[in-house]
Amino acid sequence: MKKYLVEFIGTFFLVFTVGSTVIPPGAGALAPLAIGAALMVMVFAGGHISGGHFNPAVTLGVWMRGACPTRDVLPYWLAQLAAAFVAAWLMQFFKEPGSAHVLPIGIKGALLAELLFTYALVWVVLNTATAKGTLDNSFYGLAIGMTVMTGAYAVGGISGGAFNPAVATGISLMGLSSWSNFWLFLVGEFGGAAAAALTFRLVNSEV
Repeated sequence: MKKYLVEFIGTFFLVFTVGSTVIPPGAGALAPLAIGAALMVMVFAGGHISGGHFNPAVTLGVWMRGACPTRDVLPYWLAQLAAAFVAAWLMQFFKEPGSAHVLPIGIKGALLAELLFTYALVWVVLNTATAKGTLDNSFYGLAIGMTVMTGAYAVGGISGGAFNPAVATGISLMGLSSWSNFWLFLVGEFGGAAAAALTFRLVNSEV
């Protein structure tokens, strides 16, 4: 139960930070930095208890890599999605609902953006937080948070830069993204996570 609570807390503060910094007036160009920092500190705070996933796609990737028991996958997902719902609900007391933006270059570009940077995120998680070669390192939280920050700066304007089905749920509930586009987050993010896990197993002989 402790692991699931930690997943809820970390995901909650990640999604809440997204809403706080993206919904106007927001933090403007500094929003990706704040979001990446929020993930970083939550990973450092809870990584030793739950693994610090805070993302259903990360949970899928870690499970496929063999570092997450099957019995934990569904409870992790439920905790992460519940956190997104609570964060989105609380946001109404702080901000007016966001305004969903049209995908600037269309669905294909957004789908590819979510797939690529979710791949990058899960690839970094697996190699810094689960690989034997980086065991007990002190930088994994920074690496993970910086990956999300990088992705948000690189393609946030194309897809919304969720890289996380819980974040995608949160921004949809907050009105920052249209529910009609929700499927592309799920396909891109879970697809990217699965591809990263398969690549990790391919290049790491000792898993």
